[in-house]
Amino acid sequence: MIFQIKKAIKKVTPDFVLSGYHLGWAFLGAVRYGFPSKKLKVVGVTGTNGKSTTIAMTAAIFKEAGFRVALSSSINFEVAGDIRKNSLSNSMPGRFTIQRLLAEAVAAKCDYAFIEVTSEGIKQHRHRFIDFIGAVFTNLTPEHIESHGGFENYRQEKLKLFYAVNGFHVVNLDDENAKYFLEAPAQKKYCFTLKDSVLPQGAPATLIRAHDIVSRNDGVDFSVNGMDFSIGIPGAFNAANALAAIGVALSQGIGLAVCEQALRKFNALPGRMERVLEKPAVFVDYAFTPNALELVYKDLSARYKSQGGKLICVLGSCGGGRDKWKRPVLGQIAARCCDQIVLTNEDPFDEDPQAIVSMVKEGVIKEGYPSANLHEIIDRKEAIRHALTLAKPQDVIVLTGKGCEPWIRLEGGKKVAWDEKATVRELAGQP
Repeated sequence: MIFQIKKAIKKVTPDFVLSGYHLGWAFLGAVRYGFPSKKLKVVGVTGTNGKSTTIAMTAAIFKEAGFRVALSSSINFEVAGDIRKNSLSNSMPGRFTIQRLLAEAVAAKCDYAFIEVTSEGIKQHRHRFIDFIGAVFTNLTPEHIESHGGFENYRQEKLKLFYAVNGFHVVNLDDENAKYFLEAPAQKKYCFTLKDSVLPQGAPATLIRAHDIVSRNDGVDFSVNGMDFSIGIPGAFNAANALAAIGVALSQGIGLAVCEQALRKFNALPGRMERVLEKPAVFVDYAFTPNALELVYKDLSARYKSQGGKLICVLGSCGGGRDKWKRPVLGQIAARCCDQIVLTNEDPFDEDPQAIVSMVKEGVIKEGYPSANLHEIIDRKEAIRHALTLAKPQDVIVLTGKGCEPWIRLEGGKKVAWDEKATVRELAGQP
């Protein structure tokens, strides 16, 4: 009931009133905890995909360099080695939660804090009254379009972080939106590329370029300025996240040798291309945007289909009530990449799960996908069970959309406990 009342109030309240409300709470949160960011070096990481991985890699490098760090991501919160799982519904938590975390970091004598900054968080002023020394842009593809009223508005929210930070900027030069982020003024700029992208004429920035990228079943290899790097998390796209982290490190005087040592020790993150079974290989990934999903599918296809395996995909959709345009698009991507597709539930909220699955199915059918290879099982656990029965030892199964999220969210604000990794291992009879 409370959940429904909140939704109704939000629907009838003018935007300027909501904005003022959020800004007021941001100020009160900073006041309550004594403006802790003034006693730390805080870096914000924004973009559509890769924020949590970039933050984790950055934190690993700074720890290797001898600094005490804190972080806030959609996966967890950390203060000087004390790690707590993020069980909230937001990748970027509320104003009081962030300010309290920064205050804890100050008390623990941390040197740096790394914060995942989302477009919804910026829209609600959660980044306000935090003194950022740097901002990182990972990539930008359509997301939260219905909430923001268009892609340009979504991009503009992300840009607000960069225009609020005048210290250093780290920008993904391979993204077609890089030019907008490069226009924001900063004392120092770092750009990274996997594709030999070149800096715009007259753009003063340090270029970080990866060469010789090789994707392995258990990680990625690449080189930067003649130095070989190896990270223990699969997916060639994770090399871009590593370059972003290297950019932050270079901005603070940390050399490539320290970056290499830290990233060599970096292992899989919960729910981010996390391998949970060996044969068949089963991966759990958070991917829920078209771009992220396609990158995951293509990476796994390139590695496992070349070894005679098939790609079996367990696919839901983004949360109910938002970004409905995305659903058939996800289905189309799956149809082009997957040998078997199991459509299932994800986070329906107040929508009918079957209606969501049907919209994803429209995209699959549009691609002329064989009906014999398409399976609809609303119960997510049963969908995973069925995917395991379809797989042979040489095949690969990928479960997307949930990652390490601890809940499946239902109507009226209800939620049920969920552990994707544990569910796979239980169904496979492994401890």
